[in-house]
Amino acid sequence: MTIREINNAIQPLKDQLLQHSLYEKVRTPEDLHCFLENHVYAVWDFMSLLKALQQKLTCTTTPWLPVGNPEIRYLINGIVVAEETDIALDGRRMSHYEMYLDAMAQCGANVVTVSQFLEDIQKTQNIFVSIKHADVHPNVRAFLDFTFRVIEEGKPHKIAAAFTFGREDLIPNMFTEILKNFQQNFPQTDLSKLIYYFERHIELDADEHGPMAMQMITELCGDSASKWNEVLEVSQQALEKRIGLWNAIEEQVVQKAELV
Repeated sequence: MTIREINNAIQPLKDQLLQHSLYEKVRTPEDLHCFLENHVYAVWDFMSLLKALQQKLTCTTTPWLPVGNPEIRYLINGIVVAEETDIALDGRRMSHYEMYLDAMAQCGANVVTVSQFLEDIQKTQNIFVSIKHADVHPNVRAFLDFTFRVIEEGKPHKIAAAFTFGREDLIPNMFTEILKNFQQNFPQTDLSKLIYYFERHIELDADEHGPMAMQMITELCGDSASKWNEVLEVSQQALEKRIGLWNAIEEQVVQKAELV
């Protein structure tokens, strides 16, 4: 199996996401807040997938040892630098999760719930307990649970599949579509930090991280048919969970509109 064959197999699911009716329903600042307050969990757990890959594919302990393939080490460390310590709109260094929280705060979205969720993780020291008790839509819980089940299993090629085909490969087109809707629907709202975040992702993922992640998958799977099959399975599941997340946001947006 090849990257092209994986892409062809998952294209129908990617099309469902890119053509999702959610985009058309984000019409008011309240709708935008609903989107951001749910999507932020995907922004956060993406960082966990990234760090899981770094732990699996590079040496993050002492004494240092030359772990694995130097090409893969270079690929994953390059992505970590950009995702964990990028340059924000105001010139400060911060992770993309922190940039997203900053953008949420700027446009008036609630950042308390997700911050409390992260605090709970520190208290319980058990991600699955915290997910179970999280004050979020069941589809968001399912999305997070899937991510951390893949991480817990510990197979680098499967973690890379969730990271690459469920996220990095999808982000440029998906965020371009979202950005167009935001600019059209909220011309009077200050979305400068949010727009910067989206444009930064489009730039990095399309030009750098996307191709790098594809190369990482190829290196990790090699000639193993079983690994390629597992990559396909995880990629499909990751996209299905993302569709479930989008469905959950749409459901909440519609419910809020009906209450007005």
